[in-house]
Amino acid sequence: MKENTENEQTSVITATQRGPAVLISAGVHGDEYEPMVAAAELAATLPEMLTHGQVTIVKVVNPDAYGHGTRQGSDGLDLARICPGDLGGSVSEAYAARISSMIKQADYYVDMHTGGLTYEIHPLAGYMLHPNEAVLDVQRQMARCFDVPVIWGTDCRPQGRTLSVARDANVPAVYLEFGGGAGFRREVVDTYVAGVINMLRFLGMITGEAIKSSESYWLEDHRPDSGYLQGKMPSPAEGILMTQVALGEMVSAGQCFGRIFDPVSGVSHSVYAELGGMVFLKRAIVKVQSGDALGGILPITQKGKHTIYE
Repeated sequence: MKENTENEQTSVITATQRGPAVLISAGVHGDEYEPMVAAAELAATLPEMLTHGQVTIVKVVNPDAYGHGTRQGSDGLDLARICPGDLGGSVSEAYAARISSMIKQADYYVDMHTGGLTYEIHPLAGYMLHPNEAVLDVQRQMARCFDVPVIWGTDCRPQGRTLSVARDANVPAVYLEFGGGAGFRREVVDTYVAGVINMLRFLGMITGEAIKSSESYWLEDHRPDSGYLQGKMPSPAEGILMTQVALGEMVSAGQCFGRIFDPVSGVSHSVYAELGGMVFLKRAIVKVQSGDALGGILPITQKGKHTIYE
């Protein structure tokens, strides 16, 4: 077993026996810190565990964004919207090109996220609803390796994402979301580290038997942009957001999600749930502008697998 460090952002762990090549990334957005810590801990732990194949861990995909503590890089670009990037372009475009090249060379891919400073997200493992049924089935099994309450398959058509690069290369890929907002949550790190190790067991790269989740709320939503978080529940006004629901809470259609209050005019705008289901997304920054996404509801109330078609 050996570990080769290509640069300060990337660790490559190679086992003595042949096997798959897995890519794990964190820090696509510079304000999502727990995945970076999870990546660093995996880089330190896996050399003693890996028996087959190779694991490449990119601890900070966009160091420029991390240096500024922001979702976007200093060029104002969101790396998760500009893949496959351009090596000769701006700083975020260059980093997008580098991670995209690595994705294309992988056999499996995991991209770890949080809601950043702006959102809080109920723990979930997600994937694109890949048109290749064989790839899609592997993604489903990968997602089930993570001990999270929600599994979410969404529209495969969005472009510019790390997962759209994986989609086009037929690389089975999942992404993880958990937490966000101010502060550091150790449980996010622990969940991600344990889940990746469990997934590597499933892939036959670590000894032991993988445990598959069977108690999740599992939704596959084929509708256009079903996974686009920034488009959900747009704010009707500028002001201070006061939510009245909790992550993981089951709400009814028409239930009050929260209200927007303008302290200058004294005007208040109530925001109501458009559908019933589970609250999985809440805005963490309380000052909002008109049109900002306030939260999201998954239209599921029972555990097990559910499907929504166009």
